[in-house]
Amino acid sequence: MNGPLLRPMTRADLPAVLELEHALFGEEAWSPQMLAGELAQQPASRHYLVAQDGPVIAGYAGLLAAGSQADVLTLAVAADRWGQGIGSALLEALLAEAARRGCTEVFLEVRADNPRAQALYLRYGFEQIGLRKGYYQPSGTDALVMRRDLLLPGPAGGWPAGGRAAAPPAGGPGSGAGPAGPASGTGRPGGAR
Repeated sequence: MNGPLLRPMTRADLPAVLELEHALFGEEAWSPQMLAGELAQQPASRHYLVAQDGPVIAGYAGLLAAGSQADVLTLAVAADRWGQGIGSALLEALLAEAARRGCTEVFLEVRADNPRAQALYLRYGFEQIGLRKGYYQPSGTDALVMRRDLLLPGPAGGWPAGGRAAAPPAGGPGSGAGPAGPASGTGRPGGAR
């Protein structure tokens, strides 16, 4: 496979992930305690991945799965790696994991001022279903709430969720993530950004 390797995030990845988190999200970055707390819930209800390219963490993503619902908690790609398919690969892996866990729908929040991330999610069959005013703090930026039905084929290649390998080749359809700003755009516990 060309490009980064997708693998489970471990505590050993926290320094690199937190460095990327702060570079992308500034004041709205998750704290070390928040991220460690999320990892502590893996694999029971969480699934966190990193996209590793040699010694470098080029991106990461996280999923919460409970019952028939899943939430994309975070998806971020280093700004210098945008447009290389890393965000698409991470999102496809999260959708496949949600399907593997028996989820039938996936939700997320994305910054209203992040058209790049919104376009990624739309390509993968997410639809806007609501708006959360002032969701991201401390900026007060609104979040669009989006939902994807995993029982329907996804428009990006027409595959049903779970129907592809968890780590498709990087450089596939899609941008590699984020915005017109940081490469994330999903909601996180407590509306962290």
